[in-house]
Amino acid sequence: MFCDICGKEVPEAEVEYHAELKLCEDCFVEALSVPKACNPMAVRSARITRENQGQQGTAGLLPIQEEICRYVKEKKQTTRPDVCKHFNLSPKELEKHFVVLRHCELVRAFKEGNEIYLTTF
Repeated sequence: MFCDICGKEVPEAEVEYHAELKLCEDCFVEALSVPKACNPMAVRSARITRENQGQQGTAGLLPIQEEICRYVKEKKQTTRPDVCKHFNLSPKELEKHFVVLRHCELVRAFKEGNEIYLTTF
């Protein structure tokens, strides 16, 4: 059998099922552990952890997260599709990085009219 998401061959005994999809273990775990950007406890946890480690600003972030943060700051406000295009990221990849940046209170999203923009705190 093949994973319905990544296409990897999976022995039938190891196939996981989620939302009527046949998944490999990696895709199954990812499907169940979707991070949420708007999570007050995650924000608090990130704040406390970063304070305890003496981290401020972009310290402790992945290089791509630092670049995204810098890009959003330079643009003042931008859209997710613009960031995806600039960094050649899929929307799913960007969302993973955005969640971290949101929890660190570095980048946030806001809606104006029908458009959602990213900006810095």
